[in-house]
Amino acid sequence: MTTVAAPPTIEELGWVAVDEPGAAGVARRVATDCAQRLGFGEQRAGEVAIVAAELASNLHRHADGGALSVRCLRRGEIGGIELVAVDSGPGMRDLPFSSVDGHSTAGTLGIGLGAVQRLSDSASGYSLPGKGTVLAAQLWPGEKRRAVHSPVAGLSRPITGEKVCGDRYAARATGDGGLLVLIADGLGHGALAAAASAAVADGFLGSSLEAPAAIVEHLHRTVSHTRGAAVSVARIAGGSVVFAGLGNVAGTIAFPNGDRRGMVSMPGIVGHQSRSVREFTYELPPEGVVVLHSDGVSDRWSLRDYPGLSRHEPLLVAATLLRDAGVRRDDACVAVAVAGGAAGEPA
Repeated sequence: MTTVAAPPTIEELGWVAVDEPGAAGVARRVATDCAQRLGFGEQRAGEVAIVAAELASNLHRHADGGALSVRCLRRGEIGGIELVAVDSGPGMRDLPFSSVDGHSTAGTLGIGLGAVQRLSDSASGYSLPGKGTVLAAQLWPGEKRRAVHSPVAGLSRPITGEKVCGDRYAARATGDGGLLVLIADGLGHGALAAAASAAVADGFLGSSLEAPAAIVEHLHRTVSHTRGAAVSVARIAGGSVVFAGLGNVAGTIAFPNGDRRGMVSMPGIVGHQSRSVREFTYELPPEGVVVLHSDGVSDRWSLRDYPGLSRHEPLLVAATLLRDAGVRRDDACVAVAVAGGAAGEPA
């Protein structure tokens, strides 16, 4: 794997359910507040508001079960905003064409998605007729375009009725140009589960360890003050995946043809119960995709059901799987990394 940019750190600001026209205003306020907190100028903050409102309005007009995720990204001292719109609507056969100004299926001016593309530092999407659409946009301050697609991304969603999610994803680069990816599923739901997974993520990001088993053992010793979590860590480098896990957090190598290979996690709870931590090494071919997810995501998914999805950036893969395989009766989190450090193709 070639050297990759360090993945950004992420602050989840939550999901906005788009079930009535006023949701666009809610999305706009959440995104604008984030932009102002990150030091965006007035004009750029206004552009953030437009993009958030357009994505939410598009969901309301055209989609079923639409929701918009808003979160802060940080690369060093610079903060940006990421918006992810997810729906189970009719989908689009030609997403790039649908993003061109003047195209509309609802008798409107058709400028919404075109505005999203123009104002965002990056905008991408995946849509499949009968399945729905996922759209993602990043906006960074100033005139310089700083959007950098990472070969790893994740997305989480709390159980219905909760504001915070007890499942969390984190990633960091290794010294040899590879990637370390973590999923933590805090026991239970709500604030205490979120505190447990946050402690795990902080311990992971603050450690210099690079062997997955050593990382899990380190976390086991340092988060005992929390209620504990199921945790898995994957190290991706040089055409292989080294994997270690404790608890019911799944790791899978997936292929575009639908074939999958599961990775082994040992029984236990990081911070409380640990018999042994073992590492397992798996070959990762160039077309392989590494998927880690909590038990709030059913393992009955296959990339065979999503033609071309594996060629897109990892965030679109993660959002699509979360939408279709995530269960509403549990917190859910999906992290995706692509082989070879590829950034994925834009919509």
